[in-house]
Amino acid sequence: MIGVENLRKEYGDFAAVEGSTFSVDPGEIFGVVGPNGAGKTTTLKMCAGLVEPSGGSATVAGHDVADPEMRRSLGFLPEESPLYEEMTPRSYLRFFADLYDVPREVGDERAGAALDRLSLDIRDRRLGDMSKGMKRKVAIARSLVNDPDVLVYDEPASGLDPLTTDAVLEFTRELADDGRTVLFSAHNLYHVESVCDRVVIMNEGEIIARGTVPEIRAEHGETTYRVHTTVPVDGAVEAGDRYLVEAENMDGVETVRAAATAAGGEVVDIRTEEPSLEDVFLSLAGRAKGQERTGDALRRGPQ
Repeated sequence: MIGVENLRKEYGDFAAVEGSTFSVDPGEIFGVVGPNGAGKTTTLKMCAGLVEPSGGSATVAGHDVADPEMRRSLGFLPEESPLYEEMTPRSYLRFFADLYDVPREVGDERAGAALDRLSLDIRDRRLGDMSKGMKRKVAIARSLVNDPDVLVYDEPASGLDPLTTDAVLEFTRELADDGRTVLFSAHNLYHVESVCDRVVIMNEGEIIARGTVPEIRAEHGETTYRVHTTVPVDGAVEAGDRYLVEAENMDGVETVRAAATAAGGEVVDIRTEEPSLEDVFLSLAGRAKGQERTGDALRRGPQ
């Protein structure tokens, strides 16, 4: 439903996006992740027909992104989405339904269903008097008034409180379950791991990894085994009434088991610790670009 082939965007000598290629299927949430400046928003805006590519191609619902007809199949949610603050949610959504030539009754039904699902009961208060979370819910409802097959959501939960964030992410998952195609970007990798079926990781305009989260972890991450023993062995630290040793692989686990047995003890617990998507990103970015592996590049977990 979305096809991107060798997509590029250059601003003079600066390449914001360099040769991106991916596809997104119906019913799939496809995540584009990376730090500020990675090229995520530029990629999404090219897919939404808002930024003209410098090269390559992108199609949405069978239409080239330069084709105005494509926008009838698209719902776009930018990271920053100022609303007409003198309007109410009801009048605002009716206005956008009119722009898409959606009959009043149909538009009201679609907007109402979205706002019901997002638990926004206030429909006639001035938008300028509403909270950021309320405005975001109205913006999401706006993206659905034309009943699009494809949704492009840039940071849909950015800056929202945890309860609103959960509601937005769950609703996004339900939209995909209904068969819509969702292209989704986020800084917060907890959000990505919560809802995305497949992911590309971008850094400095390039895709540096792709696949499901488990596939990316398996290919680029390192699994650690935390082994608990009843007796101290080489490299162990006290952990309550037990001793903890970290092993890099199952051969290491067997070495710890043999050492514990030789010391008159045993292994009582083995736990696998997988790298987070953030861990993988920081490792890849450091290897690919020589950047310091700082924790500021991405944020993981609820804010």
